[in-house]
Amino acid sequence: MRFRLVGFVRRRTRHALRVSRHGIRYAVFLAGAACVALISMSFAWLAEKALDLNLLVTHRYWWSSLLLLPFGFAALRWLTVRHAPQARGSGIPQVIAAIAMPARSTGQRLLVSLPQAVWKVVLTAGGLAIGASIGREGPSVQVGAAVMLAWGTWWHDKTRANSGLRFGFRSDALIAAGAAGGLAAAFNTPLAGVVFAIEELGRGSVVRFDRLVMSGVLTAGFLTLALLGNNSYFRVEQTFLALTNDWGGVLLAGAVNGVLGGLFARLLLRGASGLVPSGLRHTTQQHPVLVAAACGLLAALLGLATHGSTYGTGYAQASALLNGRESGSEFFGIAKLSSTVLAYVAGLPGGIFTPSLAIGAGIGEHISAFFPGHIAPGLMALLCMAGFLAAATQAPITATVITMEMTRSHDLTLLLLAVTLLASFVSRQFCPRPFYHSASRNFRREAVALTHDRQKTRVKTGG
Repeated sequence: MRFRLVGFVRRRTRHALRVSRHGIRYAVFLAGAACVALISMSFAWLAEKALDLNLLVTHRYWWSSLLLLPFGFAALRWLTVRHAPQARGSGIPQVIAAIAMPARSTGQRLLVSLPQAVWKVVLTAGGLAIGASIGREGPSVQVGAAVMLAWGTWWHDKTRANSGLRFGFRSDALIAAGAAGGLAAAFNTPLAGVVFAIEELGRGSVVRFDRLVMSGVLTAGFLTLALLGNNSYFRVEQTFLALTNDWGGVLLAGAVNGVLGGLFARLLLRGASGLVPSGLRHTTQQHPVLVAAACGLLAALLGLATHGSTYGTGYAQASALLNGRESGSEFFGIAKLSSTVLAYVAGLPGGIFTPSLAIGAGIGEHISAFFPGHIAPGLMALLCMAGFLAAATQAPITATVITMEMTRSHDLTLLLLAVTLLASFVSRQFCPRPFYHSASRNFRREAVALTHDRQKTRVKTGG
């Protein structure tokens, strides 16, 4: 009887220790997600200050963009090439490539490292300050992934000597949770972060079924809600009414945005060398800084032609269009699309999420001008926002949920879903593979090549 009692006590003690260890591990993971949310909110504040600075300068000196954009593009491109080659572009392709790479490999750490994340924040803020047509949401994804991976690695190394408290987080789970948590905090949209993790980051990966990942994403999103309040990203002052005769506008919005969004993604994937005559491709590859300066000059001219509406993220213009007002330019949608392509092919660090929403709203303005009275302008802008984002990324569920949460338009979920599914299908005819996953292949190849070069260098030096 005595031996049975001792054995029972031992078994219960081991079980309690396992439960306690599991709880501590869970708490550590959620604490990392909370850090991601705080950093993402700080990044959002810095980006807003950069946008305010650009607005102040360009309004006071209308000609300033002719200096800021060409020289600013060139300077940002030079810094990116020299110090942060993995920080260029959106940041989401780097995260997708990192998830697909072997756990804790050198290539994975290169793509989502803390030094690259710091440069990403600084260079994206610089791009917004000069008026580049970029967003901070893609960078928030890469920064969140880097922070979460560093957090998990630090705890793993810290507890390595203590086998009882050793935390062995999977690197793909850390990256996915940090990336989706960064998106949720950037837009103040927790559900969109979860859907993004499942639809975009979870393709071909087990992270889509990981409850720990989902808990981390929701932690980041709910912490943002607690600190910033349950406020929508876009302030919509009117109520959207879904009528039976709006389905014609839904089909029109899906088709038009599917075509333009597919072409947009294809232009981004081709890059600067794919947009110039074949005789100039070698020159563009050899002189990226000069190419960036030329793109900056074209972006400045577009901005002047549209009264400055193409500068920055396009948030103010999209917000105005959602409320039935004008964007400030008759060609805002097409000009914003062109300006965003220029910023991306120039190699600047910066996302395409918010610019894509602004482009979609501008396309909605164009459609309303061609078909007056067919559908309410604000509703058309909303439908086109979701449609263009879905066409550009080929992630219709994410585009639906993120647009719905950003505008608090839950009553229009069915219309939004119809637009995004149609736009995504049409877009696939012009760009067969999703943009983020196609771009991730290039980053993965670069990371593998850099890893091999470093290994060869170590062998030669005997390191």
